[in-house]
Amino acid sequence: MTQHKELNLALVGYGYWGPKLARNINAIDGLNLYAIVDRSEDLLIKAKKQYSDAIAINDLELALNDDSVDALVLATPVDTHYPFAKKALLAGKHVLVEKPLCSSYQEAVELFDLARQVGKKLMVDHTYLYTDSVRKMKELVENGEVGNITYVDSTRINLGLFQHDVNVLWDLAPHDISITSYLIGKMPVMVQAFGAAHAKSNIENIAYLNIKFENELIAHFNCSWVSPVKIRHFMVGGDKKMILFNDLEATEKIRIYDTGYEVMNKDEQARLQVDYRVGDVHIPKIPSSEALFNMLEDFREFVVNDREPISSEAIAKDVVGILEMAEKSIKNNGEPVFAKNFVNI
Repeated sequence: MTQHKELNLALVGYGYWGPKLARNINAIDGLNLYAIVDRSEDLLIKAKKQYSDAIAINDLELALNDDSVDALVLATPVDTHYPFAKKALLAGKHVLVEKPLCSSYQEAVELFDLARQVGKKLMVDHTYLYTDSVRKMKELVENGEVGNITYVDSTRINLGLFQHDVNVLWDLAPHDISITSYLIGKMPVMVQAFGAAHAKSNIENIAYLNIKFENELIAHFNCSWVSPVKIRHFMVGGDKKMILFNDLEATEKIRIYDTGYEVMNKDEQARLQVDYRVGDVHIPKIPSSEALFNMLEDFREFVVNDREPISSEAIAKDVVGILEMAEKSIKNNGEPVFAKNFVNI
């Protein structure tokens, strides 16, 4: 029988993502925005005006030592995720952390192992996994409509905010890597990446990431903070059908192309023969629920009813592992990094 315990959440970080999380926490039956934690007094004043019932705290330790806090929601910079999550778990709190979980695969393994040791739940907010569009793609893959996936091609570019702590792949690619991991369900064989830093910070603002899986399945990710146009395209190619997910479309986010090919060697000289099939384009009707709301409900079910979340441990570790391999490849001028040689991934 489903339990209905109300969870008291302490939201840590009230910058860009914090207010969005606060709004959705406040809208979910069974979740209580108990406290908002931030070092900025101005942000706390702003938060308190909107959520007067929540406690405003400028010191993380106060939230960690408060027995009324059941879980921490970390919406802080990436370099704080590991130490904050570790402290929270050791303090006996469940943890929900924004993507990516941390900045190294070994840290990710350590945090999930620690969560098991202390009997608490750890989950990462890979928001796109909770969009209706990605759910539809998962359905199409699972029911065999796409066939065997042969490639993934993603473009996530815009004239965006240069981050001070992570490069463009760590900032943008987690979305599309998590979707790929969710759809494919396996780690790659090899990762190769190229990037360029056009600012004095030496942090790459444009990068290209290539991933190779078994059975000739490949994925390509184009990420940039310096594009004159904003593009959010995610393509899945199967041997039966192909899918285009355009996140900037208001209503027609998913297009399913009944397009494919068959490679044959039929003639006497064994020259390559390719049979192409070009069919209809289907635009399914996609519901419009809020991804953050769905994600927070999933976190609550994970904590209260021990239901495995869509944003699983495996996906969270895959994302960090791939990003770390990509960063290593970039720093070595695009040298391939093989997963079997990389921290036992």
